[in-house]
Amino acid sequence: MQETRQNKIARLIQKELSVIFQQQTRAMHGVMVSVTRTKISPDLSICTAYLSVFPSARGEEILKNINANEKTIRYELGTRVRYQLRIIPELRFFIDDSLDYIERIDELLRS
Repeated sequence: MQETRQNKIARLIQKELSVIFQQQTRAMHGVMVSVTRTKISPDLSICTAYLSVFPSARGEEILKNINANEKTIRYELGTRVRYQLRIIPELRFFIDDSLDYIERIDELLRS
């Protein structure tokens, strides 16, 4: 039962974070940030979001910028989901490099 609620909240946060990042990166031409996966702790206090950044060369720079602006992102998320969630979880961001890993395996299989 608890896992179902966790999954619903994780999907809600993933959707809203995607919209927030889409609006913020619209000003930065040539950069795209997408939320590939979110996980939420059982007590709903911590949300871990995995981000895919294109181009991947700027991933560390973008992640550092996002971590510096975590409080404003959390506030923006809170204004969007204030009627669905009582407490807005603490956000933690990580780079999701699974696409680079898949691309590397593909490249090795071709050669």
